[in-house]
Amino acid sequence: MCGIFGIEGCDDASNLTYLGLYALQHRGQESAGIVSWDGRQLHVERGMGHVSDIFKEKVLGRLPGKRAIGHTRYSTAGTSVIANAQPIVVKTSMGPLGIIHNGNLTNAVEIRRRLEQEGSIFQTTSDTEVILHLMAREPRRDVVESFILALEKVRGAYSLLLITNDCLIAARDPNGFRPLVLGDLNCCACFASESCAFDLLEARPVRELGLGEVAVAREGRIECFHLERAPEPARCIFEHVYFARPDSKVFGDSVSQARLRMGARLAREAPAAADVVVPVPDSGLFAALGYSRESGLPLEFGLIRNHYVGRTFIEPKQSIRHFGVKVKLNPIRELIAGKRVVLVDDSIVRGTTWSTTRSCAAPPRARSCAWCATPAPPRSTSASRRPPPSGPVTTASTRRPAAS
Repeated sequence: MCGIFGIEGCDDASNLTYLGLYALQHRGQESAGIVSWDGRQLHVERGMGHVSDIFKEKVLGRLPGKRAIGHTRYSTAGTSVIANAQPIVVKTSMGPLGIIHNGNLTNAVEIRRRLEQEGSIFQTTSDTEVILHLMAREPRRDVVESFILALEKVRGAYSLLLITNDCLIAARDPNGFRPLVLGDLNCCACFASESCAFDLLEARPVRELGLGEVAVAREGRIECFHLERAPEPARCIFEHVYFARPDSKVFGDSVSQARLRMGARLAREAPAAADVVVPVPDSGLFAALGYSRESGLPLEFGLIRNHYVGRTFIEPKQSIRHFGVKVKLNPIRELIAGKRVVLVDDSIVRGTTWSTTRSCAAPPRARSCAWCATPAPPRSTSASRRPPPSGPVTTASTRRPAAS
């Protein structure tokens, strides 16, 4: 999961890209970067950490131009080091190119091994870089054609933005695993992982890119091309469950409303004999609200979140995630003492949050504690190849420790 944003033909493009990334910070906390085109060359700035920590006024001043793209990263392929921070910028026979990527390429290792055997030299361990190497192998007069030829060779999940000396190109994989939205800011085309980035800029969401669509923003126009579509969409359920902000629309549906519906269905399918519903903040809030409305049980904010701690699922190391949950969440014992509590969370991925919030059942404690998570049991392995957690994991469960 990463956040991407790009804008074409707009004054202060890098500043607007910064704001877009700021709105998408929840999609990645490891690193961030912006590259801009000033009519003569690409300018790139990257760093480890949060968007606001990297892009101070002086740094943004080194990113002139009316075309820019930006990226905030949670690594699913490649290590968490500055060399793998995006955008990746290279010089080719077609001119300078910069690329950013949200997703995972399932055949990247195979392609990389073949290219290295043929003499290619890679500067990162990121799967994204293979796209640039494939383009360099098949240059065309129009860079769009070279880009499409490269995309026809890769498999997996990708929402991409490519900046060139001539245009800004957006692409979405034929299955539509990850979202990518086209917007309009004062007649300037912009692209983002989620619509919440447009809200901050007061841009108008136009539409989501279609499956396998390649959109080229150039000279005030949008030209569209299409890769061969997959037989049916294969969207990542975790976009609605956890990744996206509640105020976004993803895959054409409101994230907050989707979570409310999942919570309501959870109440019907896994009712709990309880006195109160307690959300695990923040991403479990709307699911808990849906559960509360459907079950008729009152909603209590029995867990408090320290908002100076980031999203623990997207921390790069398990040791950091475990400590982060302990710092992030703490029960308000007066609200749950002696009560039968049903805790509602968005999901159980690694079990880090679950193991820590069992403190709700510790003295002075709730009378009983049921744990519920909204996603349905998985039916197939994700083609986007999110790295699996170590040890047993429950992705959809209801847990009821014995009442004391």
